[in-house]
Amino acid sequence: MQTLEMCRWVYNETLAARKNAWEQEHQSLSLYDTNKLLTIWKQEHLELRNVFSQVLQNVQARVDLAFKAFFRRVKTGEKAGYPRFRGYGWYDSFTFKQFGFQLLDNGLYLSKIGMMKLILHRPMEGRIKTLTIQRDAVGNWYACFACNVEPKPSSFNDLAIGIDMGLECFAKFSYGDGINNPRFFRRDEKELAKAQRKLSKAEKGTPQRAKCRRAVQHIHQRIANRRRNFAHQESRKLVNAFGLMAFEDLRIKNMLQNHRLAKSISDAAWRQLIQYTTYKAENAGRVVVLVEPRNTSQRCSSCGQLVEKSLGVRVHACPVCGLVMNRDQNAALNILRLGLESLGQTLEAPAFRRGA
Repeated sequence: MQTLEMCRWVYNETLAARKNAWEQEHQSLSLYDTNKLLTIWKQEHLELRNVFSQVLQNVQARVDLAFKAFFRRVKTGEKAGYPRFRGYGWYDSFTFKQFGFQLLDNGLYLSKIGMMKLILHRPMEGRIKTLTIQRDAVGNWYACFACNVEPKPSSFNDLAIGIDMGLECFAKFSYGDGINNPRFFRRDEKELAKAQRKLSKAEKGTPQRAKCRRAVQHIHQRIANRRRNFAHQESRKLVNAFGLMAFEDLRIKNMLQNHRLAKSISDAAWRQLIQYTTYKAENAGRVVVLVEPRNTSQRCSSCGQLVEKSLGVRVHACPVCGLVMNRDQNAALNILRLGLESLGQTLEAPAFRRGA
């Protein structure tokens, strides 16, 4: 806790220094400039010496990254939020860069902190580069190691699949099967609403309110953990079974503008499955492609005719070629075709064949 508070203080002071330098002198401070300020702060505030030096330097690097991301969004015309100060309890991790920690048989040694008990959930692989100590919303602590590992390519697989993400069916495959929508948030929505009502009725600043807040946080964490585990399991199945996986390049932010479906879209977390599948595919030597989603559900996968239909119409019926099939499977076939075309292949290319 003390280390987190010292990191939060350095974060806010670094942000304030850069903000004031620009507002008062029109001067832009670099990461190097703020590192020199850190040396001065250590002389003025001796408690900063109780935190490993590279940990505090990483805090300033986070501020630098926040400003770079802000200016990048401004240049591209996006809605950019200016880096914000961190209030009490709103700084939850610190990072050791290369040094200052040691993984031992009886635990984890952290410089300036001491020996920590550790439950290692799987053997460490590769060379450890960095270590991030993170606290979650309910007070659990995690040690996250970043390691350099060699990729482990799987044997060649010529099966290709197109995957259409949806709400009625979480993921529909081009060969007909799919993944049911687990609806994790919807499943616990009533329990969460009950806990939130208790929280709103509890008097501020009382132990009862703290207990109610913790109950709400536990439910949110449980939902997030289930969703994350689900995405890991399904992405692993896809990477093990197929050599090429084609997804739609969904604009989730735009889709959330539909307030009737926003909650269900957020609950589905399609982007999480795509991200997990992508990095697992890279390690296994598989291929993941993202295609333009426009008209994938409207176009006939057999003849290419554009057959317009509303979201309520769940069956694709082409008046030209007579194809009748599930709307989502038709879209998945179009996604597969676009994915193969992006690689210069066709549906019946020798490099890849349809998954079944």
